[in-house]
Amino acid sequence: MTNSFGSDLTWELLRSEPGPNLIIFRARYDWVKNPRSGKSFRAVVLEASDWVNVVALTPTGKIVCVRQHRFGVGKVTIEIPAGLMEQGETPEQAARRELEEETGYTCSEWESLGSVQANPAFLNNDCHLWLARNVVKTHPLNLDENEDIQVSELSLDEIKAEIRAGRMLNALTLLGLSRVFDLREAASRTGFPNE
Repeated sequence: MTNSFGSDLTWELLRSEPGPNLIIFRARYDWVKNPRSGKSFRAVVLEASDWVNVVALTPTGKIVCVRQHRFGVGKVTIEIPAGLMEQGETPEQAARRELEEETGYTCSEWESLGSVQANPAFLNNDCHLWLARNVVKTHPLNLDENEDIQVSELSLDEIKAEIRAGRMLNALTLLGLSRVFDLREAASRTGFPNE
């Protein structure tokens, strides 16, 4: 693809080989050719279903958050509701389902906040961000066997305090929240520039 940066940077795909199934990911090995050097090497791609993240606001303006243990960092994190899209679901359907399953909250006011690529260096999926307004608790939690979640309603000031304290660090959570709120003050106190 040629653009204002100049030359085409697309690497030629020589062949693909399936890799191991890693439960929520499937590894794939792509043999690719560097357009600059002409050398080829094996790249690792993790194939995954698309994800959804939901910024859920109550009628009083509180943000519905979840606390859960995350195996990657070996710690309890505070995040917005999120999850994997299931086969055949639209992003909105998945967002509605994940919000209800993880928190018991539902609503009828949904707005897409766009989508992002969490890490295109090795992931092939998109994360769809959603805003749910005027959510109310209507159902009990319906957790998967491997989930243990606590649900809280936090004010924006409480969210900023969690960010400053380093307890809310999930990049996709922060990105979703930043599409709704100005988090620069909180981020500047954790070492990020306040611009």
